[in-house]
Amino acid sequence: MPQPLSAKTFSNKSILPVKILQFGEGNFLRAFSDWCIQKMNAEIGFNGGIAVVQPIENGLLHLLENQDGLYHHMIRGLNNGVKYDEIELIDCIQNTINPFEQPDNYFQQAKNPELSIVISNTTEAGIQYLADDIPGSGQLAKTFPGKLTQLLKMRFEHFKGSHDSGLVFIPCELIENNGYELKECILKYAALWNLGTGFESWIEQSNYFANTLVDRIVPGFPKDEIEAIQERIGFEDQLVVSSEVFHLWVIQGPKEVKERFPADKAGLNVKFVDDIAPYRTRKVRILNGAHTCMVPIGLLDGIETVRENVEHEVIGAFIQQAIDEEIASTIDLPEEELKAFSDEVIERFKNPFIRHELKSIALNSISKFRVRVLPTIKDYLADRTELPTKLLFSLACLIRLYHDSNFKITDDQIVIDYFHKIQNTKLDEQLVGELLAREAFWGEDLTLIKGLKELISKYLGLLETHSATEVVKEVF
Repeated sequence: MPQPLSAKTFSNKSILPVKILQFGEGNFLRAFSDWCIQKMNAEIGFNGGIAVVQPIENGLLHLLENQDGLYHHMIRGLNNGVKYDEIELIDCIQNTINPFEQPDNYFQQAKNPELSIVISNTTEAGIQYLADDIPGSGQLAKTFPGKLTQLLKMRFEHFKGSHDSGLVFIPCELIENNGYELKECILKYAALWNLGTGFESWIEQSNYFANTLVDRIVPGFPKDEIEAIQERIGFEDQLVVSSEVFHLWVIQGPKEVKERFPADKAGLNVKFVDDIAPYRTRKVRILNGAHTCMVPIGLLDGIETVRENVEHEVIGAFIQQAIDEEIASTIDLPEEELKAFSDEVIERFKNPFIRHELKSIALNSISKFRVRVLPTIKDYLADRTELPTKLLFSLACLIRLYHDSNFKITDDQIVIDYFHKIQNTKLDEQLVGELLAREAFWGEDLTLIKGLKELISKYLGLLETHSATEVVKEVF
């Protein structure tokens, strides 16, 4: 019978100085940043421990406390075409802090001379400023940036504003310019609370904020297999977290960020860059864009999962060609780098350990197409003065899928209402033109793009009498 995992049952837990304050205890950070720090400790002697702060009142911190910060990370997928299935015990978490129950313990972290880095993942809504967030004496601020401002003010006072006491901030929230947004919120609170120009100057000159892009699929706790996994590891672990093999951390910030967090030297896929924008574009257009494009094609032909789609003899080749010929060509990065990334994306799509259903990705497909694919179509047209036919075939398939009365649309209500209204109307060129002209769907009138309406109408005509696979074989 496996023993409950704790420092008593696993006696070799590393004792490390706390260099990192981490806001967030969820699956993603444990399978991403904490795993990276574990690797840095092992590979380059980083010698960094983590204190985890629970960012909301209800969280998983009690489970982490019960296991003394220990848990197993399971990495499964394909690695250069070969099945990969490894489990590693993570032991770099040294302290767990619930600031709602232990505010003194939280504020005590401000006095830690070893503290150097703050990492966070508090959801996209976590980095926010509220003008009414004005805590009384001894009270916690409501927001994550507010709580950070309180901690930084105490640190500023304790270390008398010394330059060396400043911190590096590496947020992982999925918003653009996350580091700059976090810094702006902190400065707004400093002004709102009248914390003084000296403190504001210290924030500006002695603290360093990075913008980041993170990428790793983390399915989380493998509840369907947990008994077999616990037999395999020999422990009863309530926090086993699974992830794919692929990981990417792109960090844009001043040189001090790289100096304090040299993750790239540990053999990790961490890139320190001057401009994060091309990498964000690469991820949105290749990874997310390919997801969005493949969904309607596969669903029209009864395919259920991403893996089945990319392994399909006809559709898989079509998706690969769409990425290589139409999507990647619009991104301002070296060709070999784009090719390597697109190959990794296809391998990730083929992960035999993850069942990624197309119908789950189909959620809000209209808005996803607008954000993830439409900019590629427009850039391709501007560069080549011709339309990207494969991406537009995907758009035709999306319209066909939403027009099908047997498909349950999960999208904005205006989208649902519109397609319900036209379900019994033939998709002729006039109706297609009306649909493509709806700025509420696409952000613009797509009929103004020369030749687009005619091409979509042509594909929709073919889809009336042929399967998506048959059209791909016949046209492409």
